[in-house]
Amino acid sequence: MLMEGKWKQSVRRKMLAWFARNARDLPWRRTKAPYHVWISEIMLQQTQVVAVIPYFDRFIAKFPTIESLAKAKEEEVLRLWEGLGYYRRARQLHKAAAVIWSEHRGEFPSHHENILALPGVGRYTAGAIRSIAFDQPAAILEANTLRVFSRLTGFAGDTTSTRGQRVLWEAAEKLLPRKRPGEFNQAMMELGSEVCTPRDPTCEACPLRLLCPTRAHGLQDRIPAPKKKTKYEDVFEVCVVVSKKNQVLLRRCAEGERWAGLWDFPRFAIEPRSGPSFQKELAESVQRLTGISAHVCERWKTIKHGVTRFRITLDCHKAYFHSGRRRSDSRWVTRGELAELPLSTTGRQVADGLSG
Repeated sequence: MLMEGKWKQSVRRKMLAWFARNARDLPWRRTKAPYHVWISEIMLQQTQVVAVIPYFDRFIAKFPTIESLAKAKEEEVLRLWEGLGYYRRARQLHKAAAVIWSEHRGEFPSHHENILALPGVGRYTAGAIRSIAFDQPAAILEANTLRVFSRLTGFAGDTTSTRGQRVLWEAAEKLLPRKRPGEFNQAMMELGSEVCTPRDPTCEACPLRLLCPTRAHGLQDRIPAPKKKTKYEDVFEVCVVVSKKNQVLLRRCAEGERWAGLWDFPRFAIEPRSGPSFQKELAESVQRLTGISAHVCERWKTIKHGVTRFRITLDCHKAYFHSGRRRSDSRWVTRGELAELPLSTTGRQVADGLSG
């Protein structure tokens, strides 16, 4: 029965009808412009819809065209992205805009190979852009549809394995209709987000409830297979806020660092301690990193936060300029200028604390 003609037709018909009645009014759905679809899909990677909406609106207002994004400074792009996380997405988005502007005359490419060649675009994102913006029959598989397809096919194996990915991509491709593929893909994502949820799915509200083998056998809590629990690693760091009159010292994070392209206070992965000897050690670390000699004071505040699999305890120290010449990747900025530069989430917390 599964994946046979009548069953597939029923799934397609029910999903398109359900989506027509239940689709959320999201800003990127008000147009099929490839630029808008692309921006939204990059922002939505590993990020909830509710968090993306205000960022999308601000981003499009600031950069309404590919040209405006391509010609913007990376700092401007990162500042608008600040707080959304996974900053590599923003840097690749900026690079991709430059590629589109220089290699495609500012027109978003419609061919699969050209879309896939853009920085930051993978198989899923390319499929979403092709189907939604260009109405091409391109399948997608992401967190929400992966769950829907697992339950629709009764696949109880590891969805991250080679076999699991092959099975689920094949299901996505076989179910995709030739007509209205973009609406169907969005419908499946919407179903996974709003109805076919990881825990306690609202099966009675699902348009596919009578077609779903997982529901028929009561296996919703076992399909898809539960993910392995993340093992978190405790990390201790220290940041030092060096002041000189009405300015503070910042350093731009280099390629390969956690927040590449963003500005940050001098920060070190180091076991926090206290006392004059530790303050002297911090002063030496600041000088090695920035070229600036400073007098470091006792701990000022502590911030606890998480980044992927790391649980970070960040001790913050204030310090005062003594001597030295800053390195090229560092700069002195006023408190007012801090508001214009892209900082990490914790960097922004530290900056906000300075004016409190």
